[in-house]
Amino acid sequence: MTMPITYLDNSATTRVCKEAATAALQAMTEVYGNPSSLHGMGIAAEELMEQSRKKVADALGCEARELVFTSGGTEANNLAVFGAVHAKHRKGNRIVTTAIEHSSVAGPIDVLEKEGFEVVRLRPDNNGMVSEKSLEEAITPSTILVSVMLINNEMGAIQPVESIKSLIHRVGAPALIHIDAVQAFAKYAFSPEALGADLLSVSGHKIHAPKGAGALYVRKGARILPLEAGGGQERNLRPGTQAVPAIAGFGEAAALARKDFPQNRALFQHLRAHLLERLTSLPSIAVNSPEDGAAHILNLSVLGIRSETMLHFLADRNIFVSSGSACSRGAKSYVLAAMNLPDERIDSALRISFSHENTREDIDRFVDAIQEGIKTLTHIK
Repeated sequence: MTMPITYLDNSATTRVCKEAATAALQAMTEVYGNPSSLHGMGIAAEELMEQSRKKVADALGCEARELVFTSGGTEANNLAVFGAVHAKHRKGNRIVTTAIEHSSVAGPIDVLEKEGFEVVRLRPDNNGMVSEKSLEEAITPSTILVSVMLINNEMGAIQPVESIKSLIHRVGAPALIHIDAVQAFAKYAFSPEALGADLLSVSGHKIHAPKGAGALYVRKGARILPLEAGGGQERNLRPGTQAVPAIAGFGEAAALARKDFPQNRALFQHLRAHLLERLTSLPSIAVNSPEDGAAHILNLSVLGIRSETMLHFLADRNIFVSSGSACSRGAKSYVLAAMNLPDERIDSALRISFSHENTREDIDRFVDAIQEGIKTLTHIK
């Protein structure tokens, strides 16, 4: 008898929903003109793309003209970081970020540091939270960029990004504010304006859209420089023919996520509570996520059993979770290390992340398998 698939790695990627897949297929087979072409087929493709931009903007809570389509969250983050710093470099030299950003933010900032920019990486407490006080102390009149993710992708801590704008104004810094909201979009209530963001990144494949479409919110009046030249698409900020099929799927997925947001949020809270309740009966479990973290992400450690070993044990039973960021490819978590967690917890960490497709039965199968794994793997060891 085939075991059911229990997929609890939705922060890595999600299954494409039928509505998004249908929209993408239609764009590939029917509305397949180049959106930059001036004939009827091109105009139809452009109209579909702009309709999709409006759907994503409505879900995000901004104007459609403030969205620049990208290939995903990584490109959006790169465009935001490099674009902001290169546009502001005459006004200062300081970049403020955290030690727990996604690699698509941390990597570009590492490059800029080698180019001579001063970088301040704020460390979190052992709950994964960066304090408002540390932000206040780090932001100076020479700060040109503050980049802090809204919800951490590994353990779900929600950062106090709303305070950044007032801190910048207090010292008179010329800084732009960039928020990586890839893990928050359509799963946590916010808007770019409410967060005080100048730039904000989202991605389609985290919300049941096809891979290959993301977006960068660029506040009206904010100026950044492009990473590439030629073509003129996306307001000259992201040249190249747009991936209309992926964008069409992104629009459908965003519209659905907006409509279903209240019930999805309630589901995530229910699943998290059920998971935490079930875990209390298991030995050697340490929860690494903060109590007030995002409802759809929970990071835990099965003490004494390495993450890779438990991942393989679970996968053999068609249960799929991760040991951290999908981009880390199994490397030890620098996020948990920055939280000063002991090596035993870092080496045994698992990330469970929900989507609206998950059920209580998924949680029960996962916990039952963890319980079996503790008995089996500890015995083997």
